[in-house]
Amino acid sequence: MPSLFCLPFMAPVFCLLLAFFMIASGNAQGPPSPGYSPSSRISSVTFNQGFRNLWGPQHQRVYQGSLTIWLDKTSGSGFKSLEPYQSGYFGAAMKLQPGYTAGVITSLYLSNNEDHPGNHDEIDIEFLGTTPDKPYTLQTNVYIRGSGDGNLIGREMKFHLWFDPTQDYHNYAILWTPSEIIFLVDDVPIRRYTRKSDATFPTRPMWVYGSVWDASSWATENGRYKADYSYQPFVGRYTNFKISGCTANSPASCHPPSASPSGSGSLSRQQVSAMNWVQRNYLVYDYCHDPKRDHTQTPEC
Repeated sequence: MPSLFCLPFMAPVFCLLLAFFMIASGNAQGPPSPGYSPSSRISSVTFNQGFRNLWGPQHQRVYQGSLTIWLDKTSGSGFKSLEPYQSGYFGAAMKLQPGYTAGVITSLYLSNNEDHPGNHDEIDIEFLGTTPDKPYTLQTNVYIRGSGDGNLIGREMKFHLWFDPTQDYHNYAILWTPSEIIFLVDDVPIRRYTRKSDATFPTRPMWVYGSVWDASSWATENGRYKADYSYQPFVGRYTNFKISGCTANSPASCHPPSASPSGSGSLSRQQVSAMNWVQRNYLVYDYCHDPKRDHTQTPEC
C-alpha cells in the first residue's frame, strides 16, 4: 500500500505513517451490522426510576434522568437497582473519562454479593483504566458461586473497542437468560456465555450495579500503573438506562427479552458474524486460552 501513495519527495517516516493510517482507517468502520437491535425493543428509564445510590452519595449527581459519578482521593461512588432480577436485559449508555485513568474501574454489572457474601454470582462489564498512550480495555466476566471465599474463579474476556469510549456515549448491555449470557456494545454481541451445566452458570437472582472505584492493585496491566490523584476527579457518566426482565418475584411464566429477531432462541447468523468479527479484531484476552489457568476449574472451556 505505501508504494501507491509515497512520492519521491515524501520522507520514509511519513510514508509509514500514511500506510498505518490507511490500514487503521480500513478497520475503523466498525463491525458488520448485527441486523437486529435488542435495545430498540426496550424503553429507557431515568436513573431514579430504576436505581438508587448505594455508596458515595456526595460523589453522585443526577440531572434530567442521567447520572454522573466520580472518584477522588476521598471516595468513589456506586449505585444499585431498586429490585433484584432472575433474568433480563440490563444496559446503559456510558461515557468514560479521557486521559490518565490507570487503576480506576468504571462498571455496570449484576451481583448478589450482598445476599450471598463470599459465595456470590456476578456478571461484569468493567472498563479498566489506562494510560493516555493506550486504549481502554473492556473486561467482561462471569463468577459462579465462589468468588470471595478464597477460591476466586474468574471467566474474563477482554476487548479493545473499535471507537474511543471517551468521545461520546455508547450503549453497553448484559442480556441474561436461563440459557445464556450475551454482552453487547451498541447492540453488537461481543461475547456469548452459554449454560453448559448448572455448576458453571449463575441461576440465583441478582441486582444491577454500577460504580467507579480504585482498583490500583490489579486494574491496569496487573497493577503496574496505579491511580494517580493528581488527575482527579475520575468521572463516569451514565444515561439511557434500560432494564427489562423478570424480577426475583416474577412468576415462572415470565420470559426475559430475546437477543435475536426471531424472539426465541439464540443469536441469528448475522449477529454471530458480527460477534466473530469483534473477536477476531478486538479480543485481547480469553481465559479459556490462557495457558497459566487451571482449566479443570473452568470445564466449560
